[in-house]
Parts: sequence; C-alpha cells; structure tokens
Amino acid sequence: MSNKKLETATVGGGCFWCTEAIFQEVRGVEKVVSGYTGGNAPGKPTYREVCSGLTGHAEVVQITFDAHTISFKDILDIFMTTHDPTTLNRQGADMGTQYRSVIYYQDEGQQAIAEQVVREMAGYYDRPIITEITVLGPFYEAEDYHQDYYRNNSSQGYCNAVITPKLGKLRKVHADKLKGAVKS
Repeated sequence: MSNKKLETATVGGGCFWCTEAIFQEVRGVEKVVSGYTGGNAPGKPTYREVCSGLTGHAEVVQITFDAHTISFKDILDIFMTTHDPTTLNRQGADMGTQYRSVIYYQDEGQQAIAEQVVREMAGYYDRPIITEITVLGPFYEAEDYHQDYYRNNSSQGYCNAVITPKLGKLRKVHADKLKGAVKS
C-alpha cells in the first residue's frame, strides 16, 4: 500500500527541455513529461507546428508529484525562480509564443496558489511578472525524442550553454528540495 498523494502541475517556462531537466531533480517528483497545451489548432500538434507559432500551443512540462513530499506551491516556487517570468514570449534566445511563461491550473485551489506565488515573487524581480495563469486544456505529449532530453543529450551545445547553468542555479537555490537532499 502506498501513502503517496499524486498530483499534477503543468507549466511552461520556455523550452521544455530546460524545465523537464529541472523538475527531474526535485524530490517528490515522480514523472516529468514534455508536451504542448494552450493552443487552438485541431488535433495533436507536432513540434514543427508548435515552433511555427501558428498553433497557439506552449511548450510545457506536466509534472506528476507526491503532494506528501512536495507541495504544489513549492513546485511553483521552483518554477518561478528557474526561468525569467518577466519576458514576454521569450526565454534567452528562444522567442515566440510557444516559449511563454505560463502556469496551467486544474482547479480553483491550484489557481489560488498560482496567483499567490506570482504575487509573492513580484518583489524579487526588477520588472513586472508576465506569467500567464490559465485553466489547463488538452495536454499533448511531445515526440519521444523530446522526453528525457537533457539526460540523453547533456553534451549537446544547447544543453551545455542553457540547461546546465539553470541546473546549477536550481542546485544552489533549492538544494533542500532535491532528490538525495536530507529532508528537514
């Protein structure tokens, strides 16, 4: 018998490869799936279609976590501090609506927590937070080659230049929430 209380969070903070790599290191996270949501094109979108910017979808990760180990609020705190929530449709060199900063909620409880986290984080940034908070619609899993991208391609140039520094920040700022960390 398991004492786990599995919940799901869906967030977009730029390229899903970065966000996936971050949450794979967080204690209590059971699974991270890269995918797409928030668009208006019919059917399951492809990476190429999403990158065109014409489908309206965002690159996101869907995080399955044990709420007895880590809270939805903690997930959002990590999310908000490991990407730039102040840039519209952009993270670093990645530009387009598919790279928008967004929190998708599944119920009013998640919506309230998301709004609270964004308010709390506002004082930490020099510019206004533009992170969208919106209801989760259909989620489409990305193609297989996008799953576990950093783990499978860590020596690739983009991974070294963009993802590795984000993981360094995660390990510094949220060391107490990582797998292998001593629980306080």
